[in-house]
Amino acid sequence: MQRFTQGFYGYAFAMAVCLAGVLAFLFVTPYSTTPHIPRVDYTIDVANMRRAAPYQVWTPEPVPAGWIPNSSRMTDAKGVVTWRLGFATAEQKHAMLIQSDERPAAEFANRMANSDRATGTVQIAGETWEQRYREDKNQRSLVRLLPDATLVVTGTAGWDELTALATSLKQQPKPAGSPAPTATPVPAATPTATG
Repeated sequence: MQRFTQGFYGYAFAMAVCLAGVLAFLFVTPYSTTPHIPRVDYTIDVANMRRAAPYQVWTPEPVPAGWIPNSSRMTDAKGVVTWRLGFATAEQKHAMLIQSDERPAAEFANRMANSDRATGTVQIAGETWEQRYREDKNQRSLVRLLPDATLVVTGTAGWDELTALATSLKQQPKPAGSPAPTATPVPAATPTATG
């Protein structure tokens, strides 16, 4: 037995035992080919938006089946409150809800959609949304200009999935004691060329 614990033979024996253990571990560990998508909890951003935004916040209720919220970013810069909420969809595409009171509203919508050209309109839950499509980026967008905010639903997801997200949107009430949202007129849209 001593020859297995000394010199080269001891080293080789120890390595073989370790290698056998690693192989056994790999053999019994399940392997998944499905990519791991990080999930974020955006409830804190919803609460912060409800307090900070001068408009009523829109959230998906419920989130479409099989979707995973994977990004949430709220910004409050110089009195402009914007929230971007991203999802991995059931079809493994990307969809994002963007809302803001940035002005001019039309310029904000153009920037978020990467296009200033409407390809049509669609009725979703009784409301009119403008459709835009940026072919070179494979980006579809639904745009709705409200008196106090702009809503953009955009991404590489198909029209059916973007429509599902827009359909799920519900307005959240302002917290008790918050000032009521003030409606400001939306200036007339001035088309600008985008590259």
